[in-house]
Amino acid sequence: MNGALASPGYGIVILGYLVVMVFAGIWAGSKAKKSKDGFLLAGRELPLIVLVGTLLATWFGGGTVVGGANFIYTRGPWAGLFFFIGAPLGALVLIWLAPTIRKMGNYTVPEMLEKTYGPKTRLLASICVLLAYTGIVSYQFTGAGYIVNLVTGYDQSYSVVVAAAIMCFLAVTAGMNSVAWTDFLSAAMIFFGMGLGLYFAADSARGYAASYAALTPAQSSVTGGLTLLQLAGYCLPLFFLYLGDQNQLQRYGCAKTPEEARKSAKLLFFSMLAVIFLVISYCLFGIKLLPGIKGDTTIMRMAINYVPFVFGAPILCAVVAFLVTTGDSFILSASTNIMIDIVQKYFKPDMTDVQLVRGTRITIVGVSIFSYVMAVYLPEVLAMQMYSYSIYGAGVTIPLLGSLLWDKASPAGGMASVICGGAGILIWDMFLKRPMGLNGIVIAVPLAIAALVIFSYMMPKKYEAA
Repeated sequence: MNGALASPGYGIVILGYLVVMVFAGIWAGSKAKKSKDGFLLAGRELPLIVLVGTLLATWFGGGTVVGGANFIYTRGPWAGLFFFIGAPLGALVLIWLAPTIRKMGNYTVPEMLEKTYGPKTRLLASICVLLAYTGIVSYQFTGAGYIVNLVTGYDQSYSVVVAAAIMCFLAVTAGMNSVAWTDFLSAAMIFFGMGLGLYFAADSARGYAASYAALTPAQSSVTGGLTLLQLAGYCLPLFFLYLGDQNQLQRYGCAKTPEEARKSAKLLFFSMLAVIFLVISYCLFGIKLLPGIKGDTTIMRMAINYVPFVFGAPILCAVVAFLVTTGDSFILSASTNIMIDIVQKYFKPDMTDVQLVRGTRITIVGVSIFSYVMAVYLPEVLAMQMYSYSIYGAGVTIPLLGSLLWDKASPAGGMASVICGGAGILIWDMFLKRPMGLNGIVIAVPLAIAALVIFSYMMPKKYEAA
């Protein structure tokens, strides 16, 4: 580290905001019900605005403000739009499905899958979820530490520990209730900071037309210099991951009614478009104003150099907070999988609500420690684990959609879909090393769909029952 991007004042504000998040989590915990529903699904009574805020903040994390910003800075705004558009398209689909998900009343995605495909598919899906989510948590730990170090100059190793501790604390305090309210706080911060600061960023760059004129031919092209199939390889993983993302589906279960779940999906769609517009705008201005920088620092540098402190500091707070709120959400979700899909399902089916909540709190600490060890001491294992994101999108989302949308989906079809989707990613990405530069999701999703359809017709529900 050769020095922080910002003055000490920004670091003080960021630390202050993290303290506010901790106290907000404690306050939310004092209001939470002490039951299973109260801890895992906020009592199924989150206010609509808080529900939308937690849906938004859970999805937009380090992948948006760091990875996504780097992609836009490198490839341009149109390619950036394709990069992000998968999640809003998924939100559109869930406007239709959200009421059904709320009525089902499940706590995990594997639990939903068991209703159609049986316990074996549930177990296999649980493994996919745990692999993906512990990897995501690990990257939120290191991402938060990296950004705090970058912005403030504070030691990165200590920053990772502090970020991990805060994520773990928020998840332990009151489960979904504390996580959801701090998510809402973070979502409000991003709109306040980035929304009001946009005027100053645009003025510094002399507007959108001047910034667009500064792009290279590749950056101004629709595909950003990629082929359409390569671009689809960036868009499709987010689309399918979003549709099956357990964090999102759990939050629809937090709605007061099925109709509230539908309303939250509609509001989420427009909120997502607003966040994408803000991120692309700042990166577009950054291409003109900040040539030759590391693309993953674009939004932070714009906030520091071209936005007044009163708006720039909230942007930096929101960047850190988005990582924290994404991390604590995935910690809680992975811990829920362990307790409900494994411990309660196979070892203690008569578990009381008190025992489940206590066990989930202990598991949250365990998941946090495991993810920290992966992030700091086993980066080579974590790098392999990241393929599980795409495995989740191909091997979990496709059978999940089949169970929700197709009454002919059979246990054999579900199991085949999980296996073919997962194997397709592993073979294409890990062993063949992405031929033609295509992400494995482009190959694995058609395989998973074909397996679901073919095996469901070859071995339908009646056949298996016989």
